[in-house]
Order: sequence, then structure tokens, then C-alpha cells
Amino acid sequence: MTNTNILTVENLNVRYGDFQAVKDVSFDVRKGEIFGLLGPNGAGKTSTLSAIEGLLKPQSGTVIVDGHNAREKPLHVRASLGVQLQSTSFQAELYVIEVLQLYAGVYGLSLSKNDIRAILREINLEDQAQKKFGELSGGQQQRVSLVIATIHNPRLVLLDEPTTGLDPQSRRQLWERIEAIRDRGHAILLTTHSMEEAESVCDRIAIIDHGKIIEIDTPQAIIDRHKNEPEVIAVSRRGKITLEDVFIALTGKEIRQ
Repeated sequence: MTNTNILTVENLNVRYGDFQAVKDVSFDVRKGEIFGLLGPNGAGKTSTLSAIEGLLKPQSGTVIVDGHNAREKPLHVRASLGVQLQSTSFQAELYVIEVLQLYAGVYGLSLSKNDIRAILREINLEDQAQKKFGELSGGQQQRVSLVIATIHNPRLVLLDEPTTGLDPQSRRQLWERIEAIRDRGHAILLTTHSMEEAESVCDRIAIIDHGKIIEIDTPQAIIDRHKNEPEVIAVSRRGKITLEDVFIALTGKEIRQ
């Protein structure tokens, strides 16, 4: 993995009226890296992603994607981004092959039916080409969604809770595909509530709470840094300290709305 930054976020601040959702957040995501943004509900994850995507305008701070400043060259940034949201919003009544044709067109790509069938074959969905998107299982929909997010070969891929609601087999298959995207040199920024997933698949993570980044490092380095703290030992239930133990000790046991 190189140290080439595909995404740089510097001193990002996001407000909703008097409420400051993101407070001087800074981090980077490198080429060939899976970077996890972890935090409780309401911690500032979605606001941070929305600012990177260009869905909201931050009050201050800098977002640079593949060398392009998001304020100065928003169209260049969007062309460099692929986004997969937690809940897909594709037209349920369209056939799978039509969904891919539609979004290929959105990105200015000219793909033949044979090209699209080759893409579907790669994700083991060739036999679902003439099925309506709404008739696919959750795991199948997520596979199609990930293909669409990366169909234009973006340098940075944003994934919001990509495996929510999937069974273990579908989740494992999806992570294998995400890792394959990473291995092709893309940078991946994702959110997840699964500490086990983050610990096993993320190269680095940032923990955000109350709008501030409180830790950035590899999962194991964060565990090692905090594993002997009394607060971490007190919440551990398994003997071996896990990322979830550290996360709860750092962000608290209270359930967030």
C-alpha cells in the first residue's frame, strides 16, 4: 500500500443551525486502502460523508478528492467518486440489465448488453439479468449497488453501512468484492456499526464522537494503545480485548438515538 492520498479532509466543520455536527475533522484515505469511519448514532459520520459527497456545504474546511478541491472543482470530485448508500433507491420495477444500462449512461459510459452481461457474470448474477431489481434478495441488490458505485472506475468509493441486513454468506461475499476493489488500487471510505467487520477488513479506522475524531490508526494499534486501561477492561466480556471493547469505553455505554 502506498502513501498516496486519494482523499484529504482538513478541519471540516458542519453546522445545522446552532448545532455543530462536525468539529474540525481531519483525516486522509490512501490509494489501496479501506478506511473505516466509526461512531455511535449522531456522532457525525453521515454529516462528514455528506460533505465529502457534496450533498451539503460545510461551514469551513477543505475536502480534496484525487487532487481536486471540492469547493473549486465539484464536478471533478463527483466524477472521481463512487457512492453506495445503506438503502438503495434504484427503480424496483426496472430489470437488472436496465438498471445497469441506465446508470452507465448517467456516467457517460456506452456499454453493450454483452458488456453488462459480462459484469453480471463477474458478480454471479448473469441469470438475474431479466429479473426486476425489486425481486432480488438483499445481498443481490447490494452486489448490483456496488457494481453501479464503481462502474465508472472512481478513485474513491464511499460505502455507507454496506452489509446492513445481510446474512453471513452474503456479507462475506460482499466484503470479498470490496477487498478486490481495494486491491485494484481504489481508496474506500466506509461506515459500519460492526466492530468485528472493521477490525477484520479495515486497514485503518477513525473513531468519531460528538463531531470530533478521537482516534485514528490501524484497528490493532488502537486496541494495543487502550487494552490495559481500566475502562476498557471493565467493559470486556470475552477475556481478549476487542475493538468493540475499546470503542464502547471511548464513546460510552449509553444508547444513542
